Amino acid sequence: MNEIVDGPKPKHAQLREILRRLAEQDLAPGSPIPSERDLAERYGVSRITVRAAVGQLVADGLLTRAKGRGTFTAKRRYDLQLFLASFTSDMKARGVEPSTEVISCGQAAPGSKASLGLEADEYAYRVVRLRKADGAPLALEAGWYSPHVLPELDRCDLTGSIYEIIATRYGVQLDHARQTVWAETADAETAKALDVRKGSPLLVFRRVASSDGRPCEDVTSWYRGDLYQVTMQLDRTVPGSGLHSAKGGTK
Repeated sequence: MNEIVDGPKPKHAQLREILRRLAEQDLAPGSPIPSERDLAERYGVSRITVRAAVGQLVADGLLTRAKGRGTFTAKRRYDLQLFLASFTSDMKARGVEPSTEVISCGQAAPGSKASLGLEADEYAYRVVRLRKADGAPLALEAGWYSPHVLPELDRCDLTGSIYEIIATRYGVQLDHARQTVWAETADAETAKALDVRKGSPLLVFRRVASSDGRPCEDVTSWYRGDLYQVTMQLDRTVPGSGLHSAKGGTK
C-alpha cells in the first residue's frame, strides 16, 4: 500500500512504513530519497508529518541525513564475525571485493606497546594498512608482528592477506586470539584515511593472535561506525555452571 488514508493509524506512521519499504526494497544503499517538499506533495501530508516519519527512520538507522545534501538510504553495514579469520577471507565470503593499501611498513621497537613477548629494545615489524571493501575505505589497521616467528615479513607483498602469508610462507597457523572492542571518535588523521568527518564514531578492535602459544600479531583496527556493527548471540547461562560456562554465552 503506497497511499496514505484517514483512519486510526497516524499519517506519519503510514508514511514511515512506505519509506521503510522504499529504503529496504527499492533503493540501493546510499541512494537519495525524495525531498521533504516532494514527499509532502506526493502523499498529501504536511511537512511536519514528513519530518516525523523521516526522523524515526534516521533514528532506526535506515536513513542518514547529510547537511546541505539531503537524506539518503543508509550504506550497507558489515557484521563482525566472531572467529579468527583474515579481513580478506571475511570480505570474500560476503561476496565483497577486498583491497588493501599499505601506508607504511618497517621496523621499530614497540616496547610495552605490543604483547609479543619481546625484550624492551627488540624490534618488531610495524605495518599500517588501509582496508577497503568494494573500493570504499572500511578500516585503518596498525599491527605489530613478531620477527622471531615471521622473519623478513617486511619483504613480503602485504597488499593481500597477512594471514595467508603467515600460513603459506612461514607454515604458521594462528590458533588463538584475544580481542578487545571499544568505541572512539576519529581524529583528523584517521578521519582522512577513512574518508569520514573528524569526530565520526569508530569501532576499535585490538587483537593479539598466537600460534602454539607463541605471540605473532598485535593489531589494532579502526572500523567506520557507519559501515560496521557487532552482533552477538547471548545465551542465559550462569557463570560456572553448565557445559558452556567456560566460553560464556557469545558466539
